[in-house]
Amino acid sequence: MVVKVIPLCLLYWLLISTWWLMVSTSGMVLIPLTHSLSKTQFTTPHHLLKTTSTRSATRFRHHLHHRHKQVSVPLSPGSDYTLSFTLGSPSSSTISLYLDTGSDLVWLPCSPFECILCESKTPPLSPPLNLSSSATAVPCKSSACSAAHSSLHSSDLCAIARCPLDSIEMSECNSFPCPPFYYAYGDGSLIGRLYKDSLTLPNSLSVQNFTFGCSHTTLGEPVGVAGFGFGRLSLPAQLSSVSPQLGNRFSYCLVSHSFDSNRVRRPSPLILGRYEDKESQFGNELVEFVYTGMLSNPKHPYFYSVGLEGISVGNRNIPAPENLKRVDRRGSGGMVVDSGTTFTMLPASLYDSVATEFDHRVGRFYKRANTVEESTGLSPCYFYNKVDAAKVPAITLHFAGNGSSVVLPRKNYFYEFIDGGDGVREKRNVGCLMLMNGGDEEELSGGPGATLGNYQQQGFEVVYDLEKRKVGFARRKCSSLWDSLKN
Repeated sequence: MVVKVIPLCLLYWLLISTWWLMVSTSGMVLIPLTHSLSKTQFTTPHHLLKTTSTRSATRFRHHLHHRHKQVSVPLSPGSDYTLSFTLGSPSSSTISLYLDTGSDLVWLPCSPFECILCESKTPPLSPPLNLSSSATAVPCKSSACSAAHSSLHSSDLCAIARCPLDSIEMSECNSFPCPPFYYAYGDGSLIGRLYKDSLTLPNSLSVQNFTFGCSHTTLGEPVGVAGFGFGRLSLPAQLSSVSPQLGNRFSYCLVSHSFDSNRVRRPSPLILGRYEDKESQFGNELVEFVYTGMLSNPKHPYFYSVGLEGISVGNRNIPAPENLKRVDRRGSGGMVVDSGTTFTMLPASLYDSVATEFDHRVGRFYKRANTVEESTGLSPCYFYNKVDAAKVPAITLHFAGNGSSVVLPRKNYFYEFIDGGDGVREKRNVGCLMLMNGGDEEELSGGPGATLGNYQQQGFEVVYDLEKRKVGFARRKCSSLWDSLKN
């Protein structure tokens, strides 16, 4: 008997191929999202939480202090959920990138590729791309070039590309490629060039002349980003040129994980072309969506900003500051719904009120774990008894609009783990509030007032309706949703 051994690369390709499914009955495209963060990268829960809380804070605050005016500066790329697709024709390469609703560009590492100061970062999810023979450089006169350079006028771009003066004056700069663009993130940056090639989604759904950034050198950014924010270069925007239905509405449902790698072996579904009413029937499950309107942000147009009216801790409603209910002309305010930030960030006044009320209700029963707070960056934390866990109050987010409140599952805002057991300290159950202080309102001037992180989005299907400009939330069993849509 001959036993054939399947190479790991072929096995990976087969798994990805079986995951790429078109749900033809409803005109939707289903794509798996893979969670990239596991406990194996960290020595202790303290290390994991400190790293994640620091990254969330850095991502949230970076754009407030950025001084480069010529580029749209997205939030730092997401580091939790990835998706895959293929680029190129006739030869194609499978690319895995971070999903980021907080940025508006698809960019990826290209061969030859060098990442400076990447020793401690997640390694590339797929090999650097070798541009196919069908890839073409985007000309400097293109509107896509202007979009990558924050709407810099084409004549300026032609000058940067060193077009002859007569070509600039005659607007005949099509033979000169778009100049390199510079993007800066919370903890890294990159220089890239724009190219066009064919992008293929499940069931051979292709987007011809798809525009993407190709980077040969980055600083602290080893993995590329699939931008899903507003903007003509985002993946949904370019997909809408082929199918408006697929590009104008999408959703994802993040499988609950609590940083347990065993819980994320099942993919989280990303659904392109998601069209549902307020109530939807899936088998025996009646799903009700809660919607809130998107706010326009003149300074950060690629953000999905919504209004937050307040947060309830138990039965006490804590009103949000006025800047979270709207966005002003300077781009200040609102809450960004972001797939790439892990923990929810709140302005100091609201965070302090929520944390104080939470401590008032929980602190009377459990002892504060001050040393855990110092080592994780989260607060308040408690040594608590799992048997009496009912004393942890419910937390509800009240978004703008009638009936637009979302009750968070406890595991979405109260992280439980074992502290000690290292031979020095005894084992004790610890729980931490997983909302973070984003800074004083004055510090947040010129940018979002708050961010709804992906940890708080677990176990919800989050719908982005770009046509009707609204965001929806519905409690779901995300792994079951994957199975129901796949079959």
